[in-house]
Amino acid sequence: MSPELVVESDAELSPGRTAVTEANSPNAVLSPGHNAVIEVNDLKKVYGDVKAVDGVSFHVKKGEVFAFLGPNGAGKTTTVEMVEMIRTPTAGSILVFGKPLDSNKSEVRERIGVLPQEFKSFDRLTVRETLVYYQKLYDGALWAVDEIISLLHLKEKEKTLYTNLSGGLKQRVGVGISLVNDPDIVFLDEPTTGLDPRARRDVWKVIRLLRDRGKTVFLTTHYMEEAEQLADRICIIHQGKIIARGTLEELLAKYGKRRVLTIAGGDQGRIVHLAESMRLKAKIEDGKVSIPLPNNDFVTDILSKLKTEGIMYREVDIRRSNLEEVFLTLTGEKLGGEEDEV
Repeated sequence: MSPELVVESDAELSPGRTAVTEANSPNAVLSPGHNAVIEVNDLKKVYGDVKAVDGVSFHVKKGEVFAFLGPNGAGKTTTVEMVEMIRTPTAGSILVFGKPLDSNKSEVRERIGVLPQEFKSFDRLTVRETLVYYQKLYDGALWAVDEIISLLHLKEKEKTLYTNLSGGLKQRVGVGISLVNDPDIVFLDEPTTGLDPRARRDVWKVIRLLRDRGKTVFLTTHYMEEAEQLADRICIIHQGKIIARGTLEELLAKYGKRRVLTIAGGDQGRIVHLAESMRLKAKIEDGKVSIPLPNNDFVTDILSKLKTEGIMYREVDIRRSNLEEVFLTLTGEKLGGEEDEV
């Protein structure tokens, strides 16, 4: 199938942007429209013979949680640090708030907040002292420290030294530091790495609260579930290239396996025959009948026919695709690995 061409009106484009994009080419230059707060086009970062970032293009919309998803070493941190002005691109362009980053650095610094990977702060400062210290680094509008402490549920710990906090609480303080200047865009680089499940979900609640307050959240992560739970849109990067992007449902529909209805117990031969009479493929695996479904409407139809035909069964289960399967389909690999991020 040839790539679909999308033509957008000039009124929605930033100056100098092309109006034609290849929707099915993950690294194609995009035409995001007027509500994009970040626009990255053909961005590259080369270290000698290593292409850490190899021509990536994407945009981030105002007020969304945008997940940059990929394994360790994929180029996530390198990309986001170029947007944050920590690293200099080898090639490509970055627009933030509709302006080229090179001509907009001072404004961008005042309007973004950053939680870096493996964040650490001053051991001998309390939670409140830490937030006050970092707030003094900014000249513009500030978010009241009391409000940040309340938002992050740190009131009971505000007088506790940073060194005495748990890993989850330290990470929450890190999020708090990224908010002290009341930013429009919050960059959270692997914010839950190393946290236990409860602490991870606490950070997730904070990210949802930020979105509810109108903040744009740029989330880099290698956790599939994190992207599934939080992201309005997902961009998957692998070996320095973007290999897919879209909403969760768009990615699952395009790259995921179909939903599968599994029926355990009963006369499995009759169940298979019934499925085939509905023009559905079915097979018996591990003592269960598996039926791939074109859509969810077939679930009700199958269960209704089982009842009408008097076919008994013990239990049913519906399994949907997930991002792990999407990544496996796209790369032939499972998402994982312990190597350091480039």
